[in-house]
Amino acid sequence: MSLAVVAKSPLERLRSFARERGWNPVRLLSSAGNNYNRDYYGENAEGGQQPSLNVFVRRSGRIHHFFHSELLLVPPEPGQNQRHVDMIWPLWNLLDFTPEGRGSDWYPSLTSADPPLR
Repeated sequence: MSLAVVAKSPLERLRSFARERGWNPVRLLSSAGNNYNRDYYGENAEGGQQPSLNVFVRRSGRIHHFFHSELLLVPPEPGQNQRHVDMIWPLWNLLDFTPEGRGSDWYPSLTSADPPLR
């Protein structure tokens, strides 16, 4: 298995961001200047970023798209939240066990001092 994190930011900016945080073993890929985000639902029609988990598989020498976390793309049931990739963010799930929980409007983000990764 190979894991990569894709962001719509120039590669050198991603590398600098990773170095500052000691993320040396993390494989970062840039989707800047290509169609990856649009093709695999990593951004909406207006170009806004949205979290997405994609799984690809190599079979007979060809790469196939195997899975995509699609719950973000459908309307939520009343009273429910579209936390579609939370299974890979276990630390954030811990907030659900606190007395106040994480709240229905809490989503992870970079600190306010960090500019967005675009």
